[in-house]
Amino acid sequence: MSLARVYTRAQLGIDAPEVCVEVHLGNGLPSLAIVGLPEAAVRESKDRVRAALVNSHYEFPARRITVNLAPADLPKEGGRYDLPIALGILAASGQLPADGLEDAEFLGELALSGELRGVRGVLPAAIATRARGREFVIPTANAGEAALLNDLTTRPADHLLAVCRHLAGQDPLPIYTDKPVSSEKSLDVDLSDVRGQHQARRALEIAAAGGHNILMIGPPGTGKTMLANRLATILPPMSEAEALETAVVASISEQGLRLDDWSRRPFRAPHHTASGVALVGGGSQPKPGEISLAHNGVLFLDELTEFDRHVLEVLREPMETGHITISRAARQADFPARFQLVAAMNPCPQGYACDLGANCICTPEQRNRHRSRISAPLLDRIDLQIEVPQLPHDVLRSDAPRGETSAEVRARVVVARERQLARQDRTNAQLSAREVDRHCSLADAERSLLEQAMQRFHLSARAYHRILKVSRSIADLQDSPHIEGPHLAEALGYRAMDRWNGAQQG
Repeated sequence: MSLARVYTRAQLGIDAPEVCVEVHLGNGLPSLAIVGLPEAAVRESKDRVRAALVNSHYEFPARRITVNLAPADLPKEGGRYDLPIALGILAASGQLPADGLEDAEFLGELALSGELRGVRGVLPAAIATRARGREFVIPTANAGEAALLNDLTTRPADHLLAVCRHLAGQDPLPIYTDKPVSSEKSLDVDLSDVRGQHQARRALEIAAAGGHNILMIGPPGTGKTMLANRLATILPPMSEAEALETAVVASISEQGLRLDDWSRRPFRAPHHTASGVALVGGGSQPKPGEISLAHNGVLFLDELTEFDRHVLEVLREPMETGHITISRAARQADFPARFQLVAAMNPCPQGYACDLGANCICTPEQRNRHRSRISAPLLDRIDLQIEVPQLPHDVLRSDAPRGETSAEVRARVVVARERQLARQDRTNAQLSAREVDRHCSLADAERSLLEQAMQRFHLSARAYHRILKVSRSIADLQDSPHIEGPHLAEALGYRAMDRWNGAQQG
């Protein structure tokens, strides 16, 4: 047999399209050519494969070898094609039976000794392989990642020889059955660490219950960063479907997937010097950015006004749609980006003497210029905007009473989130305009109150819907079937920037 086919998977965003590795041995001068839009790492695989076959005591055919990676218009990158190319050469030269190649897919990088090394992006490939009903043969280093899936036959191997013995029926590779278990160790932080700031703690609970974005405004040292870091401790646990979505993004990223906390909601906190590409993703070969790495988790932007305004503007579309499309001349990739934004900022350019009141030494023009670094369309997409003022010193004493723990608050958040999922199968923050009309209806008195607030603070239609969603989350926390006046009034109280802007315009 001079022609062999081996199946593997490419990587295109979070997708893993099938690639058929066709190997043909023909007459002519000995050579090895790889076609099918291979990039540099793939073209170099011919040298790794040659050395791996020789060091595994196989004969490297002294013939004209053509390797085609089909489909030809799909870009191929990385060392993941080494193993299928080596198996195709062995099958085409008759050194390996080709019977078992049709029922399995192979992925892995070869060392010169023939050992198998792990690769990135195994989880999306495993999902696609399971959909085709094939076995998955991969390096042992990636076995735990593929084992996250149920109903997938995963066979890990450490060496090319082990795979060849398995295909020859001499020593079958064992099926990997040890599913990784995420660490249940408690986090080092707790909401009870935050002293005072009762309104901010309450707003954080509402944000966790409904999946809302939140902006905290206050001078340095008032606990904004502490509050943001403790949001993860009161969020409900992820479902298995959500955990897999998040794990897929981590699998294709540069840092890879950490199996010890794969089911824990991610928390990302990029520095304010981050570029737009770092935040939303991109590159000539599109990679996920911080917003995708925070999918189903928290994206914390500290010192929000220090970010470049053009960088912040790229957040607007994914905050609304829950995904980001990276388009380049040669390719396009879609990444999920359903994150919960937590932002913190100072109310004015200076800080330590500012208490949001008369002690601020900044001029009104300086304060307005400082706040205008955040555009109105971006503010419209932030549901909760709260002030975090300075605290009296007696609140910080060690013997001062502490607030509720994260476990106590999380219990209420979980119950409120379950009510939302039972009613509408999504969080309140994700409701569409039509669903807001259905699930966030108001009585006449509440509607009149909201209309007055709209006129006084010059609110947009988007802000109108955001207030209704927050009111619905407050009602869910109190197990109320309808939005009542106190719920709406509290939601209106969490619009600090709207009050400031409305006062200026008024």
